[in-house]
Order: sequence, then C-alpha cells, then structure tokens
Amino acid sequence: MAKKLPDLLATGDELAQVRERTLGLPSWDLTERQLCDLELLLNGAFAPLAGYLTSDDYRRVLSEMRLSDGTIWPLPVVLDVTPAFAETVSPGQEIALRDPEGVLLAVLDVAGQWAADLPAEAAAIFGTAERSHLGAARLLAETNAVYLGGRVRGVQLPTHYDFAQLRLSPAQVREQFARRGWRRVAAFLTRNPLHRLQFETTTRGARAANADLLALAIAGPTQPGDVDAYTRLRTWKAALGRYPQDHALLAALPLAMRFAGPREALLQAIIARNYGCSHVIVGPYQGGRARDSDGVAFYESGAARDLLDRHASELGIRSAPVGELVYSEDRDCFIERAEVRSGERIARIDGDEARRRMRAGQDLPGWYSYPEVIAQVRRNYPSRARQGFTIFFTGLSGAGKSTIARALVSRLGEVGGRAITLLDGDIVRKNLSSELGFSHEHRDLNIRRIGFVAAEITKHGGIAICAPIAPYAAARRAVRDMVEAQGGFLEVYVSTPVEECERRDRKSLYARARAGIIPSFTGISDPYEVPDDAEIVIDTRGYSAMEAAQVIVTRLENDGYIG
Repeated sequence: MAKKLPDLLATGDELAQVRERTLGLPSWDLTERQLCDLELLLNGAFAPLAGYLTSDDYRRVLSEMRLSDGTIWPLPVVLDVTPAFAETVSPGQEIALRDPEGVLLAVLDVAGQWAADLPAEAAAIFGTAERSHLGAARLLAETNAVYLGGRVRGVQLPTHYDFAQLRLSPAQVREQFARRGWRRVAAFLTRNPLHRLQFETTTRGARAANADLLALAIAGPTQPGDVDAYTRLRTWKAALGRYPQDHALLAALPLAMRFAGPREALLQAIIARNYGCSHVIVGPYQGGRARDSDGVAFYESGAARDLLDRHASELGIRSAPVGELVYSEDRDCFIERAEVRSGERIARIDGDEARRRMRAGQDLPGWYSYPEVIAQVRRNYPSRARQGFTIFFTGLSGAGKSTIARALVSRLGEVGGRAITLLDGDIVRKNLSSELGFSHEHRDLNIRRIGFVAAEITKHGGIAICAPIAPYAAARRAVRDMVEAQGGFLEVYVSTPVEECERRDRKSLYARARAGIIPSFTGISDPYEVPDDAEIVIDTRGYSAMEAAQVIVTRLENDGYIG
C-alpha cells in the first residue's frame, strides 16, 4: 500500500497567518529549477522530505545516499542562494519563497546555511567534477554558492497555464488509480516524445510487470537540445490512444533533471512510488546517459536497475527492466539487442540522433515514429530553411568580428527571407549593458543578456548576429544552450592573433591597456579562453571581410538554413 504523503500546504486560518507573517520577511525569487523542486516538495512527490535538506542530511546523502535518520535518499534537494542574500538571513529565521513574478508560494524556516563545495559535490554525485559531464557542468555553472536547509510551509503551488488537465499531483493520480481499479501500475518517466521506441519500451515494461501504465512526461528543465516540454506533452497526448483503452494515464511531471545516472533513477523510482506506482520501467541508461567528450558513457548499462533492485524492499517499488531495443528490418519490429541474429539487418537511431534530426527539421523514418507524433514535432521544429538562427562571433578586440558581422548582415540581406538583428559588442554595451563593468561576473552577465536576446530572435524565426569578445567558455556555452533550444546556432571564432590585433589598434585600446590605463583588458591583463567547439575558425590575416562572410554563408547553405 502506498505511504501517506506529507501535507505541506497550509489551509484555513493557518494559511491566513502564514500570509500575514511573510509581509516583513526577506524574499527569495526562485529560479525555474528551484520552482520544480519546491512544487515536488509541496505536492508530496519528494516524500518523505518536508523541506530542504539540512547540512547533516546533505553530507550523508552525498556519502551514503541516506538522510541523517537513515532513510534512503539519493540526491541533494537544497535551496541555493547568493552570498549576498545569505548574509541577510540566519538559522531560526523565516524567508518567503516567491516565483519570478513575486507571487508568494511558501515559507522556509531556515534550519541552517553552509557554503557549497561544488567540485566535491559533483565528484560525489557524478563521479567527476569535469565539465565534460552534463550534470557536473550544470551544477558548477548554475548553482549559487550558499545552501539553505529547513522545513517549508506551502501557501500555494506554482501556477501553470499549460496542459492544466495533465498537471496531476501524486494525490490526484492515486485517486485516478482507485477509480479505475488499478492495483499494479508501472511508471515511465521520460524526457522524450512518444516515438515507437518509447511505445515499445513502455509496452514491454508494463507487460513484464503485469501492470497498467502511468506515463510521467517531464515538464521541467531537461538536457540542452531536447524537444521542449510543450512538444513532448503534445506528442504523448496525440499518440496515447495507441495503448489499450483505459490502461494508460498521462501526467506532466515538473521535475528538473540532474542527469545523475543511477542516483537519478533512484530518485525517479521514489517519485513513482509517491505517485502510487508498484513498478518503475527502467531502460539500460535510465537517469541520463551522460557522456564525456569522446562519447563514452559515464554509467554502465544496467547500473540503475541493479541499484533499484538492491533497494526495492526498502523503497517500496520494484523495477520493470527493459533491455536496449533496436529495429529489425528483416522482422519489421523492435527487438532487444541480445536477440539479434547473425546477419540480421538492424536500423537504429539513438535519442541524441533523433533529437538532432528534429531540431534540424529533418525527417524521422517511419519505423521510428508515428505520423501524429511527427506532425506535432513539425509544429515546433520546422525545416531549417524556416528556422531562426544565431551567428555568434567571439575573438579578441580588433580581431575583425564587427567588420565580418556587418559584411554578413549585407550578404544575408541579399538572400532575404528573415529579419536580421546585429548585436555588436560595443552597441550592446551602450544600449543593453551600460551599467556593467568588466569584472568576470559582469562580462558573463553581458554575454548572457546577448544570449537571451539572440534566443528570443531565433525563437521567432529571425537571424541574430552577435559580435562580442565573449572571453569565457562557460558563458559562451550558456548562450549556445539558450539559442539551440530555439533554433540554429553557429559559433565563429575569429582567431586573429593578439599581435595582429594590437598592430591594428585604431582606438589605442591595447596601448592604454599595456600602460595600465585600462584594467582587465582581454588578451593583455585578462584571459581569453580559446573555443574548442566553434563551428568555424577564421584568421582575418588570410581573409577579407567579404571572403570571411562568404565562408559563413556557404556553411549556412550546406546546413540548409538558407537556399
């Protein structure tokens, strides 16, 4: 029998008291990821947690995957805040937790705060602190430096205006199970659309467990390059009728994925248990198949299933394992890789390749997906000739970025078909970031602002041409992630050496930097991190501006963005 969920939402007189108490409290505006964590705390999906981990809980979770009372729990759920905000609160004090618009959602009774050791945390969770691991890179880049722990009391759940009928809490899902008479239910947590591979996986898993199916389509942040949550949910709604009638239920899950491999799979199993499920369907790389720069998986096939099976009795939920599936052209069906016969013709597209094709507006083969799913994908991921895109220049001052960018604007204007916006570094500094200085933090903020604008332009089908210095790799990666979620992205590294840039120095910037008049000048007194993932590298000593622009135009033609 499913355990009773904690009730963290205040009601009646207590709700009025909580609201009144927050009027003079410090407020923290939650990020998208923090909103997801708070919602899963408040609706019971993170049971038995009644708030954010304390420092004792946190340290034991990292070392043993257990809370301080011994309860199994695989991943930290803490509130990360800036040092400046942390200075305004102390243990025993309450703070108001609000959404980005300032709407009050909950009150946190701060039990303690501590400085985050992010490299050590990454090593404990992911087995590495290298940025080649997606989860580690995200943790290191996006987490604030101070952690707060303590109990929360909810005022209301975050508001969702999309797919209201799918925004089912664990309690509401359990009620559905009771009405339908479902006693054995297999959960499938997914960040993918409902292609044939997902249908085969869920059908096999539910059959193995002799269970009905709960599909929990993740509606929170997933991996850069994934289809957006709207498309994901639409595809599942469109093709849900392919399951036997009254044997499948779909719900949206506001989970921010960590990509922590077996630990993440364990968290997903706990969530599935709290939704009332008896089994959780486990694929060979459940929890995120993070890879290093050479494409080698950090987690072994079956590691998540083995971890779940070791703790099944304690967790109160069992695994329904499904092996790696491939498509047999000879048999015209999906089979497990272990069933492949000698000489059998096999077709296989992994998730990364499928997502690449969808983002590029390329067709998926009929054996891989369903017509109604492909139609939904096409609505948000048209062919590249109809997508917006961003050209992002990076390089030293004086390398030739702005000159090439202006030439490119002219060439793309000749082609026509899309609105073009030039976000030159100096122009952005004057109009968008005039209050910023040149510290590392301010440089990153300037680049992220450029990335935000470029992503919006790209999302709406336009062309953004950005030409900042962008000296730091992490900020460039953040821009790439923002834009690629909306359309095409092409990074152009203008690799003109510093000696040549200094020789061209029309504004005497380098001379003033060497004289100490300009502090923190990139290439002289501040570092420039050379890109290792730029699609195009141009040294302007060997190209005129129009020749360089033509190199980029040719690449855009070859990639299908322009005809």
